[in-house]
Amino acid sequence: MKRKLAIIHTTPVTVEPLKTLALELMPDLELFNLVDDSILPELIGNGGRIEAVEERWRQYALIAEKQGADCILNACSSIGGLVARVQPDVGVPIVRIDEAMAEEAVRSGGVIGVAATLETTLKPTADLLRQQAERIGVTPSIRPMLVASAYRKLAAGDRDGHDEDLAAALRELAAVTDRVVLAQASMARVLERLAPEERGRFLTSPRLGMEAVKRKLYGERGE
Repeated sequence: MKRKLAIIHTTPVTVEPLKTLALELMPDLELFNLVDDSILPELIGNGGRIEAVEERWRQYALIAEKQGADCILNACSSIGGLVARVQPDVGVPIVRIDEAMAEEAVRSGGVIGVAATLETTLKPTADLLRQQAERIGVTPSIRPMLVASAYRKLAAGDRDGHDEDLAAALRELAAVTDRVVLAQASMARVLERLAPEERGRFLTSPRLGMEAVKRKLYGERGE
């Protein structure tokens, strides 16, 4: 029997990359997307208060369940904290795209860099790392870096400028940390600008998050 996945996005940028990844890992998957690109601007304007968008996001999750989703993926780290609040109201599992990444990062130990282009994502990601660290009984050192210039360039339509600024910042952060976490799923493609030998220092959420979805849908062995 085919499984059905719903992905809730706050930007259209993540739609095609996550669809491609999902079908690579789960070729027989049925998938549909819900996109609300008003959420991030609202969070930027209100200082990251996710409670302002909680009811809206809950309705999207309920719509996804009503449409037959067997699992829901939250593709936005800025509102990852809503998953725990909304899950009790929804009858199918909701996966945070960044949770598996955070767990792997804290298990690695040492100094963990956290890079984000949005301030609304930086704190939730650092908080998630601390939560995962507490859960498994470790105490990592976390070094955040906000690359606001990259987001401004992306918002202005300058994808190359965004990628250049972010790649430079990632190299800088990697030089003073053991592992670097990319806080936003949309940042993952920037690693293509780094040399293959550099990429192993970085953790991104899309593949690890989608592998967590696969475990939810098909069991631990992915069958």
